[in-house]
Order: sequence, then structure tokens, then C-alpha cells
Amino acid sequence: MTESKPRTLISVQERLRDQVAHALRAALISGELRPGAVYSAPALAADFGVSATPVREAMLDLAREGLVEAVRNKGFRVTEVTERDLDDFTEIRALIEVPTVGRVTRSATREQLEELRPVAQQIVVAAREHDLIGYLEADRQFHLTLLALAGNTRLVEVVGDLRKRSRLYGLTRLDERGDLVSSAEEHLELLDIMLTGDAPAAEACMSRHLGHIRSLWAEGRELPPEEKTALRLRAR
Repeated sequence: MTESKPRTLISVQERLRDQVAHALRAALISGELRPGAVYSAPALAADFGVSATPVREAMLDLAREGLVEAVRNKGFRVTEVTERDLDDFTEIRALIEVPTVGRVTRSATREQLEELRPVAQQIVVAAREHDLIGYLEADRQFHLTLLALAGNTRLVEVVGDLRKRSRLYGLTRLDERGDLVSSAEEHLELLDIMLTGDAPAAEACMSRHLGHIRSLWAEGRELPPEEKTALRLRAR
């Protein structure tokens, strides 16, 4: 009985931290928190109507994901990601995910792959309903669960880290234009190809999907026309 109170208190604090982190991610997606800007925990806490402690803890969680960085005696700066950064992230993901999808296509059972279908469908539903947080979570779950079928946990960790560092950029504008739905539907296409056992076709689909993601980032970030054209050609 005496231990129940501390555990309950910790549980409440963890839930509050998670709720604040969720709200901060939503603010990053919407652009309320701007890349390069510095925000203090007390100021954000006042906006959320909570104490500074859960905000500070939530920001530290985001810092571990690479979305913000601590600034001594000031607060947290929203991480800026350059076009070169996004190119590098996409290249590394392609080097890892494309051949891994081929391996999984050859080794996974039909039952293992079919278990991913509800998640793939959830990605599409979230995109259609403009649920950006839900979209990001379902997309993360699909890709990382798929890669986990290869049996290499370190590989999954690396891709998970890359996704955290690049997943938010341009998402709101893409959603407003309806581009997220077509990207979401590619997960079902990939799954259907993998279920046929055609590993080269699955690798080609994953490569095209990652290329489309990079091209969509460019559209969402309003690059100059010549750079957008180059990225579209690269995605083909």
C-alpha cells in the first residue's frame, strides 16, 4: 500500500510528459515552433498551462530524437535540417532498406507480412483524415516492423534514428495539398508485391517510395523549380 502512491505519482508525471511531447511534435509539424528558433521551458510551460518540469523532460526526449538541441541557459533550439541533410538521410535509408526489403521478401512468411496490412491501411486512413501524428506513428510502425523481420535490431535502430531526424519537414503543406495520401498508398502496394515473393520488384518499389518521399519533402519546402525537377528525375 505504501508503494502505490509513488508509483501512481510517477505514472501521472510520465503521462503528462508524453502528452507535452505529443503537443510539441504537433507544434513542430504545424510550424508553430520554427527551425532555428530557441524556446525556453518556462515560456512553453506557460503556453501549455503546466509546470516547466514536464516540458523540460519532453524537450529532452525530443533532443534525443534530434528534433531540438539544448542551448545553455536559454532553452532548446529547434533543429534545422538542410537539403544536404535530407539527401544524406535518404541515401543511407535506401542503402539499408532497399536490400533489406528484398531479404524479407525472400524469408518472411505470408502470415508475417499480412500482419502488416492493418498498419498499412492505418497509414492511408490517417493521411485521408489529416491526422499527421497518427500518420507519422503508423508509418514508423510499418517501416520498422517490416525491417525487424530481417532479424537485425541494430539495423532497425539506425533507420529509426534517421526517420526521427527527418520525418517532420514539409508535412503540413503536403497534407494540405493531398500528397500524403498517394505516399501512404505506396505502403499497401509494397506489401502486395512482397506477398508475391518478387524480391527485385519489392526492392524497386521501396527505392521508388523513398525517392518519392524525398521529392515530396522538396515540394513541401518550396525549393527552386530547377531543384524540384532534379529531385523528381532522381525519384524515377
